[in-house]
Amino acid sequence: MPGPIYVLNGPNLDMLGQREPELYGTTTLADIEKDCAAVASELGYDLRFLQSNAEHEIIDWLHDAYREAGAVVINPAGLSFHSVPVLDALRMLSIPIVEIHLTNIHGRDEAHRHSLMSPVATTVIAGAGAFGYQLAIRSADRSVQQNTSNQ
Repeated sequence: MPGPIYVLNGPNLDMLGQREPELYGTTTLADIEKDCAAVASELGYDLRFLQSNAEHEIIDWLHDAYREAGAVVINPAGLSFHSVPVLDALRMLSIPIVEIHLTNIHGRDEAHRHSLMSPVATTVIAGAGAFGYQLAIRSADRSVQQNTSNQ
């Protein structure tokens, strides 16, 4: 059985459902966590679902994932566009990394269009809203299964 799947959420995602609902929808992070827990359980993973507004905590969790995770799903939120430290922590991982964004960042303004994290991600999911998290966990599992069968 693979290690746990980490689902990491960056700054301001704790305000989902309240913050710019016209852009991010009305689904809360707690709703997303419930959906992620159901998919992770179905696929046989322990889930570590975490959110922080602090860059250093996300980096610490990526270090934990380095030691024990089967895969990482990360919505770096605003850190996507400027955090070299998060990028460096992701580069250490040899496990599947799925980057997720609720909105289609490629169709947004210039400041929100180019994620630093995408080049190190196994998969990038953008624009599927809250459902994207379920897709991300399934994609991470598929990568884990492919890695396992190739060993």
